[in-house]
Amino acid sequence: MDFANIGFMISVWIIPIIIAVTLHEAAHGWVAWRLGDHTAYMMGRVTFNPIKHVDPFGTLLMPGLMLLLSGGKMMFGYAKPVPVDMRNFSNIRRDMVLVAAAGPGANILIAVVSAILFYALPLLPQDVDVWAAHNLANSIRINVILCVFNLIPLPPLDGGRIAVGLLPRPLAMRLASLERYGMFILLGMIFLLPYVGSQFGMNLNILWWLVGIPADFITNLIVHGVGIAG
Repeated sequence: MDFANIGFMISVWIIPIIIAVTLHEAAHGWVAWRLGDHTAYMMGRVTFNPIKHVDPFGTLLMPGLMLLLSGGKMMFGYAKPVPVDMRNFSNIRRDMVLVAAAGPGANILIAVVSAILFYALPLLPQDVDVWAAHNLANSIRINVILCVFNLIPLPPLDGGRIAVGLLPRPLAMRLASLERYGMFILLGMIFLLPYVGSQFGMNLNILWWLVGIPADFITNLIVHGVGIAG
């Protein structure tokens, strides 16, 4: 077993994952804090310290399973949700949308910065530049996928909270009522539907249509926009 190669592969994936989910959650907490809710700040969640945000299953185990099952083509995860008390907002619906959008927005920003940092690779020593290039490439993909995945309009994902804040109240209430089932629906989409489809010779990988295709499109926009497309 080539432990050196395994260590290399783990390092070029786990570092971008931890940075992506840490800044995603810190962005939620920071925006909530700036809008008047100090809950996350008082609990130490407005920080770049990954220990405060990492969820063992969502940050480490689930991304690893997704990476393994997809053959390295699909991977995403999540961190411990940042606590938010909406009663502290001056405009609950508007501020909820802003807090929810902060996480995906942070991921797109990280993806763009990662793409720009490719221009610094020639300044690094040989071999280190290869390791850094893998980290940056994975950072772009991870952050774009994390952004798109979280924008699925299903509570408790950010997209669900954004939709609840934007929809007319009757529709918003119906969508919000799905939050207790949201994770079960997501796990079914990730694992159960593709398995069932494979048993009947059908492609039921709905998550690839919802996340993979838009993520590929956005990734291409970033790398071409920055000028690093090879």
